[in-house]
Amino acid sequence: MATNDSELLVVTTTHDEETKARTLAADVVRARLAACAQVYRIRSVYWWDGEVQDAAEWRTDFKTRTELADALVEFVGARHEYDTPEVIAVPVVAGSAAYLDWVRAETAQQG
Repeated sequence: MATNDSELLVVTTTHDEETKARTLAADVVRARLAACAQVYRIRSVYWWDGEVQDAAEWRTDFKTRTELADALVEFVGARHEYDTPEVIAVPVVAGSAAYLDWVRAETAQQG
């Protein structure tokens, strides 16, 4: 296991439909703003419009470099339909050295 010193991030967003999440995932990876994206179904419970909401959503986790965070957040925000989309980044503090190197290599040149 290799430490990362927060050079890499996992950036997360959610959508209300799988097709929207998968399209965004492909667009981000194609633009080389992330090495990969994982899309999976979740259940979200949150406060919105003065009451507790409970909804099925599709979460997308992007693996990227810290220096691409601003561009990735902007890219996601420009394509998102939510009024206030969740776009958060969590540092990767450790992981497989080979995998972390792969993320770096795949995001080295934006398309």
